[in-house]
Amino acid sequence: MPLTDVALKNAKAVDKPIKPFDGAGLFLLVTPSGGKWWRFKYRFDGKEKLLSLGTYPEVPLAGHKDKKTGAWIEGAREKRDHARKLIKQDIDPGVVRKSEKAERRAANASTFEVVAREWHALPARTARRGWSTETAAARLKRLESDVFPNLGNR
Repeated sequence: MPLTDVALKNAKAVDKPIKPFDGAGLFLLVTPSGGKWWRFKYRFDGKEKLLSLGTYPEVPLAGHKDKKTGAWIEGAREKRDHARKLIKQDIDPGVVRKSEKAERRAANASTFEVVAREWHALPARTARRGWSTETAAARLKRLESDVFPNLGNR
């Protein structure tokens, strides 16, 4: 039987985690501490796998439009359906998520802060030629306090 929003709000685990299932591999993991995580159980290449889809209520059961911003909030069922489409195309959704995360990390690897820290860490024979350790520390401290908060993530 599919889950309802009322059932999700009232779901509480007492001694051990409970897993109310919605269908097609989607369930809500409710921990004794009160945490509620959406999980999608699937099989790929003969192995059972789990994919985390977010926490409840940040990720609702079904998608809807946000009343304040008008933006579409994707629900757990839509995320599950998207993962099932990938599985039908012989694509592991867990691998897709890992590759997207790696791409985001690579994109953030060339921010001003990262490049400045690499420059500062260069050996003394190149960038910091003639700097004392106090001068090098003072310049890094100035970058951290004055520049990185405004320009560090660009």
